[in-house]
Amino acid sequence: MYKKSRLQKAVILFLLLCTVLTGCTSQKNSSSSNGSSARKDKGVRKVIIGTEGTYQPFNYKDEKNQLTGYDIDVVKEIDKRLDDMEFDYVAAQWDSLFLGLESKKYDMIADQISKDEEREGKYSFPDNSYFNSVASLIVRDDNDIIKTMDDLKGRKVGVSVGTTFAQILEKYNEEHDSPISIEYYEGNISSVLQDIEAGRLDATINDKVIAKEHIKELGLKLKTTGEPVTTVPSYFVFRKGSDSEELQSEVDEALSEMRSDGTLSEISVKWFGEDFTAVEEQDQQQAGEGKKESVSELLDIKYMVKSFPEILRYAPVTLMIALVSMLVGL
Repeated sequence: MYKKSRLQKAVILFLLLCTVLTGCTSQKNSSSSNGSSARKDKGVRKVIIGTEGTYQPFNYKDEKNQLTGYDIDVVKEIDKRLDDMEFDYVAAQWDSLFLGLESKKYDMIADQISKDEEREGKYSFPDNSYFNSVASLIVRDDNDIIKTMDDLKGRKVGVSVGTTFAQILEKYNEEHDSPISIEYYEGNISSVLQDIEAGRLDATINDKVIAKEHIKELGLKLKTTGEPVTTVPSYFVFRKGSDSEELQSEVDEALSEMRSDGTLSEISVKWFGEDFTAVEEQDQQQAGEGKKESVSELLDIKYMVKSFPEILRYAPVTLMIALVSMLVGL
């Protein structure tokens, strides 16, 4: 009886082992060979990118009326890395971009947008920025007086309404009892620059790259002056809500890869001759911390559901170990 019992155990153990190993192999092969077809069945998600299309050299239309620029090249590189998504681009006026995002006309905005408290309250930003805007003072060529923000006191400074540069001036006035006369302009920087040359304005604050591009294009006798006022990171912007979480996460991951492998830097050098993508060590640390999985996240129901296929993948092995342990203990 003892020998028969041992023989039965051996047969059962052998059959269980064969069954489990077959299941593992089948599941592994199914995962590798059918992964692409499963994705195909799910379909490629169409992602609509809203951009201004007049903000040279970041986003503008070339001689063939095709959108191009630094922002566009970065987004196209992200698109290449996301097999389950396909990006389309829509050019729109600056003041309609956020409305389009809210109404789901666009899924993402790519237009050199910086973070501020109001925007972070309404919209979602990834951990990774994709450009550092160097805010500089712009004056006439013959102006050797204005070199710092303090030199703007009592002077007329033009700026596009609702921009980061307008906020810089407004904050300075709040902290210094409004010494600067701020003149607000609609549209792009061209009108502001032309009014500086004509003497209607004393100066403006804008991105160094943008200013130089427009000064050259318009043939104006202007210059950037003094040290940079500040450096402002630019981000892609998403809607808040579950319908944008996957897109934002994948874009953020692609940006992180592009920064690590040098692609982001290469695109910057291609357009500007230098790297405007480097981030401060503190910002890198914060971005890294944002990707760490906390205990609460691991216990989150949504996270567990998302991880369920991976759990099932290794379930047969776990079951085999448990059954072998039980049989050995008999």
